[in-house]
Amino acid sequence: MKIIQTKDYSHLSRVAAEKIIHLIKQKPNAVLGLATGSTPKGVYEQLVLDHKQNQTTYQHIRTVNLDEYVGISADHPNSYHSFMRKNLFQYIDIHPNHTHIPNGKTDNLDKECLEYDQLIHKLSGIDLQLLGIGHNGHIGFNEPHTSFSSQTHVVQLAQSTREANSRFFSSIEDVPSQAITMGIQTIMNSKQILLLVSGKSKAKTLERLVNGFVTEAFPASILQQHPNVTIIADEDAMSILNINDSNFSCK
Repeated sequence: MKIIQTKDYSHLSRVAAEKIIHLIKQKPNAVLGLATGSTPKGVYEQLVLDHKQNQTTYQHIRTVNLDEYVGISADHPNSYHSFMRKNLFQYIDIHPNHTHIPNGKTDNLDKECLEYDQLIHKLSGIDLQLLGIGHNGHIGFNEPHTSFSSQTHVVQLAQSTREANSRFFSSIEDVPSQAITMGIQTIMNSKQILLLVSGKSKAKTLERLVNGFVTEAFPASILQQHPNVTIIADEDAMSILNINDSNFSCK
């Protein structure tokens, strides 16, 4: 693991965006794995700003999102389809047919999961996967004790995850109880992973990720075994982490 410490969330967002932009310029037809939620929003703001100022093009980029809620339509204001449109896709020159998000409203969830993995394989895999991390170590919607060998699948969301996401809904009762998510093996098959960690509330989570055991009880721990992971964390998230390693840097 390579760890980059940034001053704050804004700085974190700029550094992450720079890495994504660098890949796009190196490989204009790259496949980006994208995440939703509050952590990557700043990154998307920086990508939009760069597109406006520097005309970085996304015409040949393809994207695959980590997950989507089960039971809500793509045009629902709290769907991840809507999130991506509102925060990124509508502002850049990416073709709608080049963006892919699981269909949580399908009548055949098992088929949707299988076809999503087949789609990623058809695209020759994910070049860079953007990740956040939950307090309980979940990546995507892979809750604790999800098999490390899991492919895209339907998950029952933990109560803590639903509570964390309830800020986007009118009440916790409105938060779906299930989601479709890339599996841990699907994520690990990505060529490069960029993990963003921000805030003091994630400090213990980050410390466990870096220094803890690899265990399915803490899904993100498997990232220790990926050959190309960069963690970008702000000072608050790094506040209890002791690092003495050549792979650690400050920006």
